[in-house]
Amino acid sequence: MKNNLSTEVHVHTLVSHHAYSTVGELVQRAKELGISLLAITDHGPATRDGADAWHFMNLKVLPRKIGDLYLLKGAEVNIIDFEGTVDLPENLLKRLDWVIASIHSPCFIPGTVKDHTNTYIKALENPYIDALGHSGSPDYAYDIDAVLETAKRYDKAIELNNHSFFMRKKSIENCRKIARRCAELGVNVVLSTDAHSVFDLGENELCWNLAMEAGIREEQIVNLNAERFLNYLCRRKGFDRERFENTKPE
Repeated sequence: MKNNLSTEVHVHTLVSHHAYSTVGELVQRAKELGISLLAITDHGPATRDGADAWHFMNLKVLPRKIGDLYLLKGAEVNIIDFEGTVDLPENLLKRLDWVIASIHSPCFIPGTVKDHTNTYIKALENPYIDALGHSGSPDYAYDIDAVLETAKRYDKAIELNNHSFFMRKKSIENCRKIARRCAELGVNVVLSTDAHSVFDLGENELCWNLAMEAGIREEQIVNLNAERFLNYLCRRKGFDRERFENTKPE
């Protein structure tokens, strides 16, 4: 199926120690691939080798535009309890352009379906969380409709993650169910590589095919291209569009 995606919105640098590329290397590769927007989303500090809170505070040293490439300052925060608490404080979350909230097993002991449903709903109610990351794990099963309806109500997004096809194979069937319900309910989605090196950039064919096979319409994919993604963030978070045209550090 033809892949029209031209952004990367879930990318890790070597600040997350199980990833292997610098910001500069990722920017160079993104430009070579014709990617129009790159969001740096390193793991929060609850992950054993995640970034310290200081890393997210100091993202101000990066510009948000390098030539024709938009460079967004983000995070993949860890959800750490059944109340949807995440591992960065509000004063840091509000500084970021884009925040994905995910469950990672080292940071979260599984509970019941009811527990996981409440966890994701509470995370979505946090005004600084923009999307739920790779939520297909059967270890953290949840009421799909209840969570997706919450995402729709708050204009949040559900991630379909290409990395899951390789690193979380037990999640694939749940990912299909989630994608189908996103299509049926008209929920926003983001498609991502969850890149951990420059060699992952642009490798999003599997999550694209998953979305298309599920019946997700291109207008539901908020990161289809840079303009759509930036307009989505401005609409949802009240940003001025000029925020993303700054070619100098803050």
